[in-house]
Amino acid sequence: VDLKDGAMHIFVHATADHAVSVRHDAAFTNGSVELRFMLENPKDTLGLDFADLSLKTVHAGHLFKVTVGTNKVEIMDMKTGSMSLPIYNAKKDKKVTPEMQKVLAATKKVFPAKLDTGRWYALDVNIAGDEVAVKLDGNPVGSFTSEGFGHPTKRMLRLAVPKQAVVDDVKIYSNDK
Repeated sequence: VDLKDGAMHIFVHATADHAVSVRHDAAFTNGSVELRFMLENPKDTLGLDFADLSLKTVHAGHLFKVTVGTNKVEIMDMKTGSMSLPIYNAKKDKKVTPEMQKVLAATKKVFPAKLDTGRWYALDVNIAGDEVAVKLDGNPVGSFTSEGFGHPTKRMLRLAVPKQAVVDDVKIYSNDK
C-alpha cells in the first residue's frame, strides 16, 4: 500500500500468493462503511470483507464481503457459505457435495454494474440486521438478506484487493444504540 496524494494505492506484488488485506478494527453490529474508490484496470476489484477473528466456525473470521468490479457488485455471506469450516475444508479437499453447492449458490447475490476505469466512485455499504445494501454514487445497486450478515459483532473491516485499487475517505459508522 502506497499513500499518494492522500489516497491508498493498494496493489498486489508480482510474487504475492494472496490478495492484499488492509485492515482496521471497528466493532459494531449495525452500521455502514462509506469510501471513495477507483479501479484502474478492467479486471480490478475492491472487496470490503467484514470479519470477527474470535469466530472459530469460519476460516480466518470471514463473515461477509461486498466486492465491486467494473461489471458487477457481489454481496456474499461467507459465514454460512464459502468460509464456514465444513464447506471451506471440503473445497480444499475437492469434496464439495451437491448440497454444499446449493448453499454456496444461496449465500451470494450478484448485481450488474458498469463502472469506468480511472474514475472515482462513492461506495456506501449499509448493514442492518441480516441485510446488506449497497449504493454507488448514492444510487442503490442492490441488497441481500442472509443469516451471516446478522452476526452480532463485526469486529474488523478488511479492504481486500486481489490486483489493485485506489481508496480514499474511508468512514465506518455504527448504528448501534
